[in-house]
Amino acid sequence: MAVAEPLTLVELDAALAAIGEFEPHPFIAVGVSGGPDSMALMVLADRWARARGGAAWALVVDHRLRPESAAEAQTVGVWLAARGIPHAVLPWDGEKPDTGVQEAARAARYRLLAGWCRERGCLHLLTAHHRDDQAETYLIRRRAGSLTDGLAGMASVRELPQLRLVRPLLGVAKARLVAFLDAESQDYLRDPSNRNPAFERSRLRMDAKAEDVAATLAAVRANAVARLEHEREVAALLARAVSLHPAGFAVLDPAPIATAGEIGERALGRVAGVLGGALYPIRRERLSRLLRAIDEAPMRARTLGGCRFVAWRGWVLAVRETARAAPPLSLAPGMSGLWDRRFAAKLPAEASRPVTIGALGAAGVAALGRDRIDADNPLPRLVYPALPAIWDEAGLAAIPHLCWRRATAGCVPALAFRPPVSLFDAGFTVV
Repeated sequence: MAVAEPLTLVELDAALAAIGEFEPHPFIAVGVSGGPDSMALMVLADRWARARGGAAWALVVDHRLRPESAAEAQTVGVWLAARGIPHAVLPWDGEKPDTGVQEAARAARYRLLAGWCRERGCLHLLTAHHRDDQAETYLIRRRAGSLTDGLAGMASVRELPQLRLVRPLLGVAKARLVAFLDAESQDYLRDPSNRNPAFERSRLRMDAKAEDVAATLAAVRANAVARLEHEREVAALLARAVSLHPAGFAVLDPAPIATAGEIGERALGRVAGVLGGALYPIRRERLSRLLRAIDEAPMRARTLGGCRFVAWRGWVLAVRETARAAPPLSLAPGMSGLWDRRFAAKLPAEASRPVTIGALGAAGVAALGRDRIDADNPLPRLVYPALPAIWDEAGLAAIPHLCWRRATAGCVPALAFRPPVSLFDAGFTVV
């Protein structure tokens, strides 16, 4: 077998240049497990950042799933310190699940990594996913019945709140990363779970053949190009047919959406995801039923993904289902929080008493009365029950989006509509 050529700094530079959008003196972070993939990326990323007058930090997550994990994190720290690379160890504290351990560990890892970056204003988090990982992702998703979006694999860039996840090695074989470390005489950790047949990725890794990987990657790229084109068409339709309001509802022009087929379904899914605070994509068959209903019976109200779609003056209002909204959120002075996964709130420290945030509801609307709201506010009455409202010890204190506030109300929190997904995503990245 031919010996793999080590990955070079010139190649990493080219990959990052293709991704683009770094500061003149970049401040980046790299998720480092201590395995060959992340160690190789860290060493090269450190050189890349230093050459530009910037800095690269290694972030080592200690999942504490094995007794030796703390010692391994310490060993990785010694290796990094020997190269003058700054690092931080981020422990995953708390109870661990009995099932779905890998999924839970992955979620914890990204939560810890992203949290460190946000606290320090680091805009770029690099991970060492490589060509072999991409092929495995495709095979797993194909077996699970994924469509084009899933079969596009991992994007080179994924936008997260306040930072972006960058995967510059998706075109690089793992063997080249190992070869780089060998040439550097740099040791690395060997994770026994990578060869554990109990995990699907491990089985695929052990069965992989070079020619199969090449064919798989060609399929990944074809799906990625198709996904990118779909996203452009969805964005164009959303811009033409959807108006999103910061009070957490949207007004839809039903005609162009109903006649757009699959693109119309994707647009409805995006609207429902934004307004309903969805954590996962909505199933295709449910989107198809809603699209047909909007076309065939536009006057009938429908629900999808925690949202109601209601006819209104020739348009369609998409609004949060009040019954599906989160319970009220309590805030003490100086506290921040996220209500219903959609509204960020912060109560100033100078507030004299705590408040709660929740859906106004039909009872709240009835208690206020029509004349007290409608005179100065243009929002459709259909959206009133789903609006976030603020209560204090004396009762209803404020409804910010209706510009209503009780005369005796004290300091109330500012609200900002920040759903977990965006109506217009940054788009799938094909490099």
